[in-house]
Amino acid sequence: MINYFSSDFTLGILGGGQLGKMLLYETRKFDIRTIVLDPSAEAPCRIACDEFTRGDLMDFDTVVNFGRKADVLTFEIEAVNVEALEKLESEGKKVYPSSKTLKKIQDKAVQKDFFRSHEIPTANFQKYPSKMAFLEALQKGEISLPLVWKSTTGGYDGKGVAVVKDLQTAEDLPETACIAEDLIPFKNELAVIVARNPSGEVKTYPVVEMEFHPEANQVEYVICPARIDAAVAEKARKVAENVSRAYEHIGLLAVEMFQTQEDEILVNEVAPRPHNSGHYSIEAAFTNQFEQHLRAILDLPLGETESKAGGVMVNLVGEEGFSGNVVYENISKIMKLKGVTPHIYGKKITRPFRKMGHVTIVNANLSEARKIAEAVKKTIRVISE
Repeated sequence: MINYFSSDFTLGILGGGQLGKMLLYETRKFDIRTIVLDPSAEAPCRIACDEFTRGDLMDFDTVVNFGRKADVLTFEIEAVNVEALEKLESEGKKVYPSSKTLKKIQDKAVQKDFFRSHEIPTANFQKYPSKMAFLEALQKGEISLPLVWKSTTGGYDGKGVAVVKDLQTAEDLPETACIAEDLIPFKNELAVIVARNPSGEVKTYPVVEMEFHPEANQVEYVICPARIDAAVAEKARKVAENVSRAYEHIGLLAVEMFQTQEDEILVNEVAPRPHNSGHYSIEAAFTNQFEQHLRAILDLPLGETESKAGGVMVNLVGEEGFSGNVVYENISKIMKLKGVTPHIYGKKITRPFRKMGHVTIVNANLSEARKIAEAVKKTIRVISE
């Protein structure tokens, strides 16, 4: 077995944002040497890795040259040059998840086609190469409102997604290739994280429930375990395992789902990396998602996924009307509350709805944890100087 620990073994991470920073907590714990590539000189990862390189994740040569310095390469963001990953793999470099997996996920239209061809239950959808083609389909009555519009690439944290209820909203959308999905009148938005290593060991985390901000289309609360029937939870985990099997991914796969009014499970979208819906696990689970991602990509035994206690995660996002040097107002007040742990991502500049951190609340009583989460949300504000 390779000696990953306290050795010259080098893990390369493409992307230096908060997911990479939290992954680095675990590489520090295991004393694994790390190098990170990110376009920003202010990337949260820069302070915690062994070597930081500033560069464009979509530039072929930059990614290839960086990847050649690592023994295993992973990523914390999907916006990475896939051709560069393919080149590295052709040279014998281990890239997890693989370029093959990323290629099927990066473009949402390709992702939805993949669901359809693998009989993964998902909302009905149509694909359009441009905004004009989408508007023409609306005018001809080929698709009807309301619907969910998604940009095929570049969407994250609520960007690139819109609920379209009228023609004016449709006309205001950006010019891009897109998909139009049926608007599902769901009971709950759920997520399951699946871990898989090269030896074929697979484990799923408990189903979480996501509560969204009505305007920003961002997750406000993640609740684990989801407050749903055991039979529905079991079905969701099975669907997630099927999705994982279809992608043959290595590492983590976050599977976001809808629970319909009839308790069917429809897959919304997937992410091949640690995910916002798994942040609760840092405090609440036996093995947090970042350690699990490391275990999976290094082909180590997977850790226990069950929770130690009920966990609720609150996202900290920039308040509307504030841009500039960040201030976390009332952070000391929330730290007085039972079971509260804040995580600050290291972004110096705040702007409206920018993801700046999260807070986990752990409690044996889930409804109590949810009440404390509400208090946290009402108390802390992410503002500027």
